[in-house]
Amino acid sequence: MRTPLPPFSPETAAQKVRLAEDAWNTKDAVKVAGAYTFDCRWRNRAEFIEGRAQIVSFLTRKWNKELNYKLVKELWAFNENRIAVRFAYEYENDSGQWYRAYGNENWQFNLDGLMEKRIASINEHPISESDRKFTWDGERRPDDFPTLSELEL
Repeated sequence: MRTPLPPFSPETAAQKVRLAEDAWNTKDAVKVAGAYTFDCRWRNRAEFIEGRAQIVSFLTRKWNKELNYKLVKELWAFNENRIAVRFAYEYENDSGQWYRAYGNENWQFNLDGLMEKRIASINEHPISESDRKFTWDGERRPDDFPTLSELEL
């Protein structure tokens, strides 16, 4: 079981989004995969992923390439067992080029609060190091750090 559970309220949907952001910012693929059903289905850009083992493999590969990864998620909409999220993240590649990625995710949860479907659409572009906005220390974004809306992203 993974609280908060559906049906979601505005508060519990926002809490679910923040918990996902915090987990992804650890860059711990096994920990992140624990929030998904064993047979969860993903579409991530043009890649189709099914099940926790493939999620771990995908995330491990991702974070080996996307260095100094920092992510911010924001609740967009929700209903009983679905949440729509917008997000942005920044990372550096192994050549020292920084990128900012923007996207939207649609999530569907089972009654135990585990995500059973994730559909992500993502675009990215190179940025200069001086254009970075996600500059907090540590893994977790501080509670007083600006949101995507406050950063006008």
